[in-house]
Amino acid sequence: MTGSETKAAVAWLTSVAPDPGACRWDWERNPRGIALLPAGKRWDVLILPGELGCPTLDVLTRLIDRPGPVLADRGELRMGFFVPPGTASHWLGSGIRGCGEGTWIVVPYPGRATGGVRWLIPPDGSGTVTDAGLLERAMHEAAGAAARDTREERPEG
Repeated sequence: MTGSETKAAVAWLTSVAPDPGACRWDWERNPRGIALLPAGKRWDVLILPGELGCPTLDVLTRLIDRPGPVLADRGELRMGFFVPPGTASHWLGSGIRGCGEGTWIVVPYPGRATGGVRWLIPPDGSGTVTDAGLLERAMHEAAGAAARDTREERPEG
């Protein structure tokens, strides 16, 4: 990320904080490089298990040039896809956690390495998030491919 992209991403992310200026100031000086930000204002986050999230991201990047921001924890055991606000309140999916209004998420500073959570696709600062319908399509395609692979690996009997 360039300096101006990072600045725009930080401004967009901190705009949801109760005091955006104080949040930005603290975040820039935080040795861990993380902030706790409220979901449900400019974005919700759908958290997928890594075994579904990784192939979903692969499908998503084939469907569109640049999806919205995506977070991953260490080892990519869980991945968080930024989607439009309100998505989490009506999302139904086994093993998928929705973080919307009333929840907070740990967010790493864009372009800075942290010990735990990291950006797979950092925010671009323009407010781009992944369309929930497109994400659902990518998840179905990824799950279908995994099911086909599992069937092909089973010995016939």
